[in-house]
Amino acid sequence: MFTTDHETCTVVMSALLTDATAVVTGATNGIGRGIAFSLARHGADVVVADVDREPRRDDLAPTDRAIERETDATAAFSECDVTRYDDVVAACDVAEEFGGVDVMVNNAGIFRDVGFVDTTSEDFDSVVVVNLKGTFYGCQVAAERMRGTDSGSIINVTSVGAETGFEGGAVYCASKGGVKSMTFALAETLGPSIRVNALEPGYTDSTGFATDTEEMKRQRGNETALGRLATPRDVGDTAVFLASDLAEYVTGESLLVDGGWVHTRGSYD
Repeated sequence: MFTTDHETCTVVMSALLTDATAVVTGATNGIGRGIAFSLARHGADVVVADVDREPRRDDLAPTDRAIERETDATAAFSECDVTRYDDVVAACDVAEEFGGVDVMVNNAGIFRDVGFVDTTSEDFDSVVVVNLKGTFYGCQVAAERMRGTDSGSIINVTSVGAETGFEGGAVYCASKGGVKSMTFALAETLGPSIRVNALEPGYTDSTGFATDTEEMKRQRGNETALGRLATPRDVGDTAVFLASDLAEYVTGESLLVDGGWVHTRGSYD
């Protein structure tokens, strides 16, 4: 058993990603941690690329250490600020030690809770540079490493904010919409050997995004068709599908992982 940000899970290993190496940015906490664990449970070795190695919660071990303790996968940490191209290169260099980059998950992102009229140029730049430029760097470096291979999978983590707006989210939604559009362009550019897809998580437990109180969590969960918030593992297991040969004919897709929120509710009172 291992403890994640949201639940205790039985480790079930599969061979879907055996011999694959994945780089996951922003994998110390939340959705990134869930993705890293899911990939590892299905056989991938994982490079945890983040600005911090220590999780926000004191009762959680660093993602790389927990993966090695609780799965058969190998994991390593690489200090990585995705706004620095050389840091992304360094994270992919670590993956080369495991055999090369087969899967790149560009998950790192930030949100600034600032009203539209109060948003400064610094606020705008900080969100766009991490969310959009950082993802661009991840795609660029991964594509270079995957070039000449038979296959590769790039997964960009966007948000339901790429589909629908919300108060205080103008810059965030713009950045995530940009990532979605970029995903489509890169699927055309990098095919046929490299597949490029996006995941659009909805409100997800253990991320601290608009779910910081139990009442808010209940409210957000009740707005979905499935009656609950997503967990990091929900997003991670969907990433496994896109990373694996099960999705070998899927590219240029942006997949909602939101419990039906966008299409069955999409707003709140």
